[in-house]
Amino acid sequence: MIHYPYENFYEMLFLITEEKSSKKVIFIEDKSYTYTQFLESVDRLARALELVCVGKGDRVALICPNSAEFVMSVFAVSKLGAVIVPINTMLKNEEYRYILDDCGAKILITASKFAKEVDGLCESVASIEHTIWIDKAPKENTCHLVLDEILTNHLHIHTPSLAKLDDTAVIFYTSGTTGHPKGAMISNRNLFSNFVAARERFDLSTNDRFIVYLPMFHSFTFAIMVVLPFFMRSSLVIVPSILPFSNIIKQTLLKRVTVFMGVPDIYNALIRAKLPWYFLWFNSIRIFVSGGSALSEDTLSKFKATFRRATMLEGYGLSECSPAVAVNPIEKQKTLSVGLPLYGYKVKIVNEEMMELPIGEAGELIVSGDCVMQGYLNNPEATAETIQNGWLRTGDIAKVDEEGYVYIVDRIKDLIISKGINIYPRQIEEQMMLLPSIKLAAVIGVNDPHSGEVPIAFIELEEGYEKTTASEIKGQLKEHLAAFKIPKTITVVESLPKTATGKVLKRVLKQGNY
Repeated sequence: MIHYPYENFYEMLFLITEEKSSKKVIFIEDKSYTYTQFLESVDRLARALELVCVGKGDRVALICPNSAEFVMSVFAVSKLGAVIVPINTMLKNEEYRYILDDCGAKILITASKFAKEVDGLCESVASIEHTIWIDKAPKENTCHLVLDEILTNHLHIHTPSLAKLDDTAVIFYTSGTTGHPKGAMISNRNLFSNFVAARERFDLSTNDRFIVYLPMFHSFTFAIMVVLPFFMRSSLVIVPSILPFSNIIKQTLLKRVTVFMGVPDIYNALIRAKLPWYFLWFNSIRIFVSGGSALSEDTLSKFKATFRRATMLEGYGLSECSPAVAVNPIEKQKTLSVGLPLYGYKVKIVNEEMMELPIGEAGELIVSGDCVMQGYLNNPEATAETIQNGWLRTGDIAKVDEEGYVYIVDRIKDLIISKGINIYPRQIEEQMMLLPSIKLAAVIGVNDPHSGEVPIAFIELEEGYEKTTASEIKGQLKEHLAAFKIPKTITVVESLPKTATGKVLKRVLKQGNY
């Protein structure tokens, strides 16, 4: 039985502040916050949310850049016993509308840089009562509020959080084969299990300093790079944007970062970059952690040769598991393996009948433990398909060696992972077939040296649209899909390969002979 020292994020913050009041917890550009200053900001924001009637169980959506306000929102919502819903900031208006409708968000917290894509959401999504802007509002009315204005002159006091260990803390939206995003409900217990496990696996201490440059809405970044540092009584360095990449290098050196987490695309960029000699000599990094997709053997070997004083640890996870499942231990890493299951978690490799397979044989990876989500919001059918007898079916094909190290072999689902972000072909296909020119579409993922994978499409055109170009189709898709979901290439074919029942044979397309 795992002991959890806190019921929720806010209780954690309050108790740690009593112990580490003057320690700096957040560094962002030329600003910093001590634990005391950060707690005061959280209390003020919680009071502001309370004044607009946010209470226990309410959903507060975040379409927000990497910022101190993002982190404050997470803890303020926890104080009120409400649920935070971090949303991908690269989506389009109609994609946001679906998610906000599905989760029943009461409040949307956002920034002016997203004004175009969030336009009209406050007025068109029935559940949203207010949009709170962390900088400036594009409209002035009772629906749109500016954070600084609602914080002015409001008293705030410490009151215990209403949130319990098994209450839902976060809803991560992750797309599925149906084409619509599904909300994975993650409890405080789920996330704290990840923190306890990460502390043990990474040998973390209060002296560690994390850097946060990947988007905070991502489950990996949210849990392991944003909230875990608080659990460890350590610190985090927030970089508002991944570009310019040179700034990440600069902040890593100047702020003495010790834990650097990223995805393969970042590590490939680090290897290609002409790093100054003083960075290689004077950086404080002791561990690099990679997730999202596998690093190539070439990348791993080059990385070890470049950063000789640090250890690269590959890991594996998914939003439905809060998110980390397995990571290589510091004392022994295996090339191409995602490591051993984290403390308190169990994994099995099973066949289609859910029967466990022998060591070394490939099958579906299933997971059990306190990391397993509560279920999908408003989707009991999908929940029942995914969680069976306490085991979560990942949809990934894997194998385990005699020492228990996990190796990801392939994916059962058609999931495409580009720069650590999940892309689901079905959603793209459905959107493409809404266009009058497209009769049938099939999207697959292909390897890409910069992104890991990118989507490409094969299409059959409707009669009368034979002159339609790929460029025209991409232009039409840009109105409805985030840029990273737009197929890199669109190939027109006379007829897609199909089964006798009309299902497209994607394996034929993936073989590259079509």
